[in-house]
Amino acid sequence: MTGHALPAEAPELFTWEFATDPYPAYAWLRENAPVHRTRLPSGVEAWLVTRYADARQTLADQRLSKNPAHHDEPAHAKGRTGIPGERKADLMTHLLNIDPPDHTRLRRLVSKAFTPRRVAEFAPRVHELTDRLIDGFADRGSADLIHEFAFPLPIYAICDLLGVPREDQDDFRDWAGMMIRHGGGPRGGVARSVKKMRGYLAELIHRKREALTAEPEPGEDLISGLIRASDHGEHLTENEAAAMAFILLFAGFETTVNLIGNGMHALLTHPGQRALLQDSLAAGESGLLETGVEELLRYDGPVELATWRFATEDVRIGGQDIAAGDPVLVVLAAADRDPERFEEPDTLDLSRRDLQHLGYGHGIHYCLGAPLARLEGQAALGTLLQRLPDLRLAVDSADLRWRGGLIMRGLRTLPVEFTPVK
Repeated sequence: MTGHALPAEAPELFTWEFATDPYPAYAWLRENAPVHRTRLPSGVEAWLVTRYADARQTLADQRLSKNPAHHDEPAHAKGRTGIPGERKADLMTHLLNIDPPDHTRLRRLVSKAFTPRRVAEFAPRVHELTDRLIDGFADRGSADLIHEFAFPLPIYAICDLLGVPREDQDDFRDWAGMMIRHGGGPRGGVARSVKKMRGYLAELIHRKREALTAEPEPGEDLISGLIRASDHGEHLTENEAAAMAFILLFAGFETTVNLIGNGMHALLTHPGQRALLQDSLAAGESGLLETGVEELLRYDGPVELATWRFATEDVRIGGQDIAAGDPVLVVLAAADRDPERFEEPDTLDLSRRDLQHLGYGHGIHYCLGAPLARLEGQAALGTLLQRLPDLRLAVDSADLRWRGGLIMRGLRTLPVEFTPVK
């Protein structure tokens, strides 16, 4: 994906061809229509913001609300701008849909679960999961790295963090799988999974409230912590607790699936960079892995567009007037390839020092789970390259299929081959 020739005219967006490689289209928009109004596959019209400077400003602009109530379309259309089924399942009051002061209050409650110290304590579990999943296919000589590795790793990790009992985690895996399989397709399958997850979370919150001890125990799970905060005057409703658990699962798993899948795809199609990383790991160094994961996030990140924003008043972005009520989508994938901000942006350079990408967002909605995502990305890619050093694509890269969908960018499958390890 280097050295793109720009299309001569406005490119068609959101086709299957576009999903395979959206970067030439985004380059055209950056140069010719940096703040561009378009009709999305759902029929909703929205503004796409594609330049880095405009994107960063927009992400931090509090005149742009996360609350769908500010959308100017009739109420019946609002369900087309969020996660399918969240409205009917009464899961709207989560961090992606609210503004201060409620956002500030809820984010404070959950942020302690993602401190660097708490994530560092969780690291052994992530490495144990990583090794266990690789053990499942290492002696076979082939695998689909999406379904056998990138997908289950973050599901089990976030379930452990939330406090979902091990015996129930495969149910979560099934529901999450439905969400991924239906990305870009019929929303009904996703909505049904959301409804099942909502019912389970309500029951789990009730069970954990019944079992809560007087004082928190070391390493207390996140749902118990939310209940404790609620019972101690933080005014967290049961709906808010369920919505919080839901969005941490929803936002925390598919992003990491795509970080691992897109990252490994980039490494397998850039053998020089992959060799540098393997040499670094063999020497016992971690620096290139750390900068490398950030570069992979910039180069072909898991979140293509930031989640929905709605203008609460008339605003001007990048010289373009946007009316109150209009939806605005920041195209992170375009901003992170902006040549005005990054030198040779279409080149993958794992040792790049300029790491101010927007892959985790910016401003008050900066990704809460960024420390955990970094841990999972580094553990997954580093361990795969060390344990299966001759890993290679089992099909031509051009034959891989990308999942359709508006917000996320990820592969449907990633078939690989390697020398079996007994």
